[in-house]
Amino acid sequence: MAPVLEAQGLTVRYGDLVIVDHVDFAVDRGRWLMVVGPNGAGKSTIISAVTGGAPATGRVTLLGRDIRSYRPAALARVLGVLSQQHAVGFAFTVGEVVQMGRYAHTRSLFGATTDEDERAIARALELTGLSALAGQSVLTLSGGELQRTFLAQLFAQDPQVLLLDEPTNHLDLAYQEQVFGLIRDWIAESGRTVLSVVHDLSLARAFGDDVLLLDQGHVVAAGRADVTLTPANLERVYGMDVYAWMRKMLGQWE
Repeated sequence: MAPVLEAQGLTVRYGDLVIVDHVDFAVDRGRWLMVVGPNGAGKSTIISAVTGGAPATGRVTLLGRDIRSYRPAALARVLGVLSQQHAVGFAFTVGEVVQMGRYAHTRSLFGATTDEDERAIARALELTGLSALAGQSVLTLSGGELQRTFLAQLFAQDPQVLLLDEPTNHLDLAYQEQVFGLIRDWIAESGRTVLSVVHDLSLARAFGDDVLLLDQGHVVAAGRADVTLTPANLERVYGMDVYAWMRKMLGQWE
């Protein structure tokens, strides 16, 4: 069976500067691929390249089809993206922003919603702990609340493939655990496919099925999390004994 999401020779360059250099990866149905590496490794650029936000060469296929051949609405029914930053310039309510996630399933952005739409929106608000804020303007939200609002929009969209760029970057610890747990359950229940960029190696090890370890735009190692995040691989990339550092940090709590 072909991978759900696959990249071959993915390369992003700006003039003479190469940000991502001939990266290959494949994510099968029901799998969660974590993309990790130090700052400047090209992690977020991979998501931009897949979604067309960065000038890229190489080939990306989604459900066996060149991703560039999808029309926007058709793509939105199968692919959802959560970025680190969100530009909010209008006083939409939390509920209205979450409702926008249903646009791929409706004929108009703010047209009449169906019972199925309403259930999806209510469930997304509940999962992200935002039900009580549904009527509140997004301009009044904290960074963490805003991130949860756009995560709820993604849940309401209900795509088959999720691309997540530091999905818990602005969230408190309790919501980090909740969000990653929700995504893991979502994969298990419906066989969804997830590609996430994360800085936290502990999250990558705890929740990822597979890991793509990058350094300066190159793939250093790829495969199952337990065989990719080895002391040797991590020291090569981060220039330090990551395992010893992690144990030292944990020891402060024992």
